[in-house]
Amino acid sequence: MKKVFVVGSNSFSGATFVDYALQQGAQVAGLSRSAEPVDAMLPYKWHDHSNFEFHQLDLNKNLNEIMDLILSEQPEYVVNFAAQGMVAQSWDAPGDWFMTNAVSNVKFHDQLRKCEFLKRYVHVSTPEVYGSCSGFVKEDFPFNPSTPYAVSRAAADMSLHTFFAAYKFPVVSTRAANVYGPGQQLYRIIPRTILFILMGRKLQLHGGGVSTRSFIHMRDVSDATWRIMLNGNNGDTYHISTDNVISIHDLVVLICEKLGVPFDRHVEVVGERLGKDAAYHLDSTKLRTELGWKDTVGLEEGLDECISWVKSNFDVLSKENPDYVHKP
Repeated sequence: MKKVFVVGSNSFSGATFVDYALQQGAQVAGLSRSAEPVDAMLPYKWHDHSNFEFHQLDLNKNLNEIMDLILSEQPEYVVNFAAQGMVAQSWDAPGDWFMTNAVSNVKFHDQLRKCEFLKRYVHVSTPEVYGSCSGFVKEDFPFNPSTPYAVSRAAADMSLHTFFAAYKFPVVSTRAANVYGPGQQLYRIIPRTILFILMGRKLQLHGGGVSTRSFIHMRDVSDATWRIMLNGNNGDTYHISTDNVISIHDLVVLICEKLGVPFDRHVEVVGERLGKDAAYHLDSTKLRTELGWKDTVGLEEGLDECISWVKSNFDVLSKENPDYVHKP
């Protein structure tokens, strides 16, 4: 039984990966700084999770306790989804983003590198580090971050590069483009659109939704992350992405069509957010050729799953705050 330690297990990506790892027969421990949310937001709660143990610890405040736990558990693999997210809000309190994403992560890495039992550390990064770019970019594309969020993530990525070069720290990094799926935070575009339509609320579409994205189902991302965790090359980065591109506008139109409502009645176009990248599309050839991965969940099927999830949990989700709330 593989022992996996997941940092940021309450996040959508972390909770979905925990569920996937449990289904692979792993023993999983997870930590997040907040208490576990309602079950509807935790995919691992929807299946057998008897081999999962949760710990409420904050990477910014409880590093010693976290390391004591890791030293006690001695996991073979540590997968880190923890990050201060949200691009637009990073302009309001950039220091909070740098503290979590750069300073606290670097301190954590400096402790992890001394753990001889660790087979692999998987650092979940973001394509935001590339800034806005055209075409499908490979893993060696130069960094050009355009927001405090992106700069803070790039700083940690570059620090890990030096740790690998200096210490041979067994790190692999992942970058996935626009993950989605059942259980995602309600302030993200897909669940927010579905929930607002069902609640009769109007959705604000920033900049008219002209920016394009390649949405990928978190189940496919979890499969890729698992493969990278087991068989990735230390020091390497892997892109996890689909080749299918859609504008935010067309995505919302598609959701409206699936719910049988007129776009104009449920959507309001507002100004664009500061520093928002027009596009970033990732070339995932490396992952596909080296590790035999492929995406299996198409956008139509994935949206149907999300709609079904919101509808089946509507009583609970409609009472949850649909807006992002910043925690320093």
